[in-house]
Amino acid sequence: MTLATLADVLRPALAGGYAVPGLVCLGWEDMRAYVAAAEAERAPVVLQAGPGCRAHTPLPVLGAMFRHLAANASVPVVAHLDHGTSLDECRAALDAGFTSLMFDGSRLPLEENIAATAAVARLAHAAGASCEGEIGFVGYAGGERSAGTDPAAAARFGRETGVDAMAISIGNLHLQTGPGGGLDIARLRAIEAATDVALVIHGGSGVPLAERATLAATSRIAKFNIGTELRMAFGAALRAAVAHDAARFDRIAILRETEAPVTAAARAVIRGLGASGRA
Repeated sequence: MTLATLADVLRPALAGGYAVPGLVCLGWEDMRAYVAAAEAERAPVVLQAGPGCRAHTPLPVLGAMFRHLAANASVPVVAHLDHGTSLDECRAALDAGFTSLMFDGSRLPLEENIAATAAVARLAHAAGASCEGEIGFVGYAGGERSAGTDPAAAARFGRETGVDAMAISIGNLHLQTGPGGGLDIARLRAIEAATDVALVIHGGSGVPLAERATLAATSRIAKFNIGTELRMAFGAALRAAVAHDAARFDRIAILRETEAPVTAAARAVIRGLGASGRA
């Protein structure tokens, strides 16, 4: 089995000047495609179950799916809870076999965010798992506005929570379908100067490939979360599969045709982060 924790894959990434892909999962087809891409690229991969995924599929099922894929993979696979909402949900994820917990307290006042995230970090570490937190607030395209990460707050957050990774807000947005308005590199450098915790970019689909590559090689950003561009690849492949034969109704046959295009899209993400050949 190559089941890994987030810390297991982020430490080598920081040392080696690359970033690990955190790939947002919605179902069996994309999970399998992501692991196939990681195998083909000889790269570590983080399989992420976010709130939408968890609303559709129960945590114990997701944990079993992630662990099954990891058990049959020869590269490190992290089973990651993304945007966990409570200590109880994080505990349930550990019980379901997840190896990494991201608790999202970014909407809370700083003191409350630190206290809640620290509790999740203690829970995770006691179970041999990892913990990611968020400081600042990463907004949503067409929705909630971001609040940029304050470097001094980031230093305190990293020091007092004990997290293994820290998601930051430097102009990145969730759910972008194209290039965003650009990242605040000056803010990133100030955060790096204030803390030695591995950094994470949520909303990585809005960061151009060239910028991802540069930051993966030259900053403390050790994980980019990528979801929207891979969902777009899945949607395009699904529409093509349905249109190819309008009389076809076998869902397995239709969905099978999404896996090669999504695998190819995930391989491009992995290569763009410099993660190929690292496993």
